[in-house]
Amino acid sequence: MSSRRSLRHLPIFILLLVLMGLSSFAAHRIAQQLGIADLQATGLHRLDLYTASLEREIGKYAFLPGTLGLERDVLDLLRKPVGNKLAPQVNAYLEQLNDRAGTLSIYVIDASGHVVASSNWRRADSFIGEDLSFRPYFREAIDSGNGRFFGIGTTRGEPGYYLASTLADESRTLGVAVIKVSLEQLEKSWSTVEAPVMVTDENGVVILGSVADWKFTTLRPLDENTRSAFDQTQQYNRRALKPLGLKEIQELDHGARLVRIAKEGPEMVTVYPIAGRFLAQSRPLPGTPWTLTVLSHLEQVDDIAQSRAALAGVGAAFLFMLGLMLDERRRHLKDRLAAREALQQAHDELERKVDERTADLSAANHLLQDEIAERIRAERTLRAAQDELVQAGKLAVIGQLSTGIAHELNQPLAALRTLSGNGVRFLDRGDLTTTRANLERIAQLVDRMGLITGQLRAFARKSSGQLQAVALCSALDNALALLEQRLSERSINIIRHCPLPEPFSLCDANRLEQVLVNLIGNALDAMDGQSAPCLEISCETIGQQARLTVRDHGPGLAEEALAHLFEPFFTTKEAGVGLGLGLTISAGIVRDFGGTLSGANHPAGGAIFTLEIPLTAEPRKP
Repeated sequence: MSSRRSLRHLPIFILLLVLMGLSSFAAHRIAQQLGIADLQATGLHRLDLYTASLEREIGKYAFLPGTLGLERDVLDLLRKPVGNKLAPQVNAYLEQLNDRAGTLSIYVIDASGHVVASSNWRRADSFIGEDLSFRPYFREAIDSGNGRFFGIGTTRGEPGYYLASTLADESRTLGVAVIKVSLEQLEKSWSTVEAPVMVTDENGVVILGSVADWKFTTLRPLDENTRSAFDQTQQYNRRALKPLGLKEIQELDHGARLVRIAKEGPEMVTVYPIAGRFLAQSRPLPGTPWTLTVLSHLEQVDDIAQSRAALAGVGAAFLFMLGLMLDERRRHLKDRLAAREALQQAHDELERKVDERTADLSAANHLLQDEIAERIRAERTLRAAQDELVQAGKLAVIGQLSTGIAHELNQPLAALRTLSGNGVRFLDRGDLTTTRANLERIAQLVDRMGLITGQLRAFARKSSGQLQAVALCSALDNALALLEQRLSERSINIIRHCPLPEPFSLCDANRLEQVLVNLIGNALDAMDGQSAPCLEISCETIGQQARLTVRDHGPGLAEEALAHLFEPFFTTKEAGVGLGLGLTISAGIVRDFGGTLSGANHPAGGAIFTLEIPLTAEPRKP
């Protein structure tokens, strides 16, 4: 009896499965098509943004090669490149122009393809003398007046975009000016967006991309002729150029494609998936043979389509069961009502879960936006607090120096009172010679008081925050001048070393002096109570870095102090003497200059603090 009932319900069960399958398939297909259409619209917008950003980045430097033709020295050097005395002058000009423009290198090539001047002429691996006639940008510039090329440098192995323009006089072409630009900063900005992006050349080689592992891979296999051409031009400096593993799945409308990228090795930690199925949208970049491609991952579209398919299947099952119950209502009214209630509950539960999930996602989105805004406000507050702490540190140092300053000013004031009184009496007697001598002495004392107050006023002034070339030895002398009273009272033996010519660094003079005053003041505190204290201060240049050291001959730093040296509110001084913020603020100031501040124990005893900041060229006098 039970087997007959099962056979009777078998066609109904099969029909239900077919209906659910068809409904789920149709819902999945429609949801996926709608999702892909939305992705296509978003991808086109992203293509516009990425194209504009790349054109803007290259356009900043497009005019620069041609401007070298306006320099008479450059043209004169190209007219007679051998034995020309203008070579050092042109090299220095290119070096300065390269530093100001922020490019990788600038160099000038004569008509035969040899580099005659370069911005990196000081380096051991300078381009000067190299034969670059095989480079495509040189040949293209000679043929058409301008050349554009992306490749990896044959000397230092740095990838970059080359912009070349011919240099000519009234009669002939003299040579080619080349600017090499780094697009690394643009790639870094792409790495934070929602979808990966890459730029490929005419051979399908990925030359730019938001994913580091994709660079210098190929979208399609390279034939032997192309690889031979690469070896001849050394465009990619003999890189392996392995395939990316991108496989096209389906061709869509408007040039879009569904592709799959295989996962190879451990997956990188990125803000977006870099393996799986993607919607690829490409656009040629105007003025170049490059193609910009945006890859939008289909994971979210697939998830939504699967959810819609499941919902459609459940809905189809519900409708089918409802019709089945209505058909059997006359015989099994209670069973139909019970089944209907069960299905209704299942439907309501599913709708509730969908609503809860939607509400949770909306709430999470609002929380994320609030957190981003809060972090921006916190960063601004932190910057303002740091500036205030730096200013407070200056005022604290001035407060520590107030007693000595009062003593320094009281002596000239007392002398002024005595000399002025004597001057009146000598004037009454008609002794003009002695009166003139007293007045000259009074003027000297006033100048001395002005020098003391002027140093304090300059030190207490709030920093403008603008970086400029600062003479490091002069900054050391200014810091020592501010602490002159403490140094003279304790008979400190100062050993000062400074090279000639005086080195310069790109920083803020006021903040640098604040750091030096803090380090020297800490050294004096460390030698408190010693009978013959000695302070060693030195400045030296190492490569492109300036190194300033402040060494005391005190007891040195304990292991615990070394472990927490630059932590806020950590201090080895007595309570009430210091807040433990001096070294923390100093390290932050030096970090803003692009340098480092470190502390250690000297092998011969005492503590030594080392400040390293990049060197810069000495400013030209007007």
